[in-house]
Amino acid sequence: MTAISVPYHLDELLPESALGVRTTTQVVRRLPDGDVWQRLGALYPDVADEVAAAVRRGELPSVISGDCTVSLAVLAGLQRAEVQPSIVWFDAHGDVQRPETTESGYPGGMPLRMAVGDHPELLAGAIGLRPLPESRVLLVGARDLDRAEVEYLESSEIARSEVERAAEELPDGPLLLHIDLDVIDAAELSDLRFPVTGGPSAAAVLDAARRILATGRVRALDIACTWYPEGPMANRTRIVEELLAAAD
Repeated sequence: MTAISVPYHLDELLPESALGVRTTTQVVRRLPDGDVWQRLGALYPDVADEVAAAVRRGELPSVISGDCTVSLAVLAGLQRAEVQPSIVWFDAHGDVQRPETTESGYPGGMPLRMAVGDHPELLAGAIGLRPLPESRVLLVGARDLDRAEVEYLESSEIARSEVERAAEELPDGPLLLHIDLDVIDAAELSDLRFPVTGGPSAAAVLDAARRILATGRVRALDIACTWYPEGPMANRTRIVEELLAAAD
């Protein structure tokens, strides 16, 4: 297992301690002026290169970052290494917004929709990302969806599951396992940027991740530490370390 930290929330550099763990490989770059997509387009090729190199060495890259958009770089890295994965996406949110439908304008609410081909001019072209078929996506634990996301998911081929059943409902092929830690009930994990109650416990998420990793089909793990960096770290660090240990 190769652990790679990308200590950013979108294009904002964070202290690495904000991610709960320190890693031997860290991707930090001086970003150009421009909008968020241009800046991420300068950062993410390096992330994709690190992922691809680890896969070519026969290792399982585990990428830890402060948001979900980095998953697009992880996916591009797998593709560079000639792996054509499906995605298992743990998240309290759908992350299937578009610039035309988002009410908040938050780019971190769009990466899953971009992974299946939406607005490739924003980021996919810059990082060499090829779109996945919707039928190769499993969305797990999403419970905070706005109307536009509900309507899209009802008409798309993206499958949905609860955390407890996810390991039995996996899509075909090798897997990119993405876990946004806000999938955990906000009553248990504090200081999340977008907290949602009524979700699974950390223990349930860890159990599901271990069962999916135990299939031997996961080719990359992507952990989104979507919390404010000033919060208490002990519980956060434990969760991230247990996920990394399960991937080792």
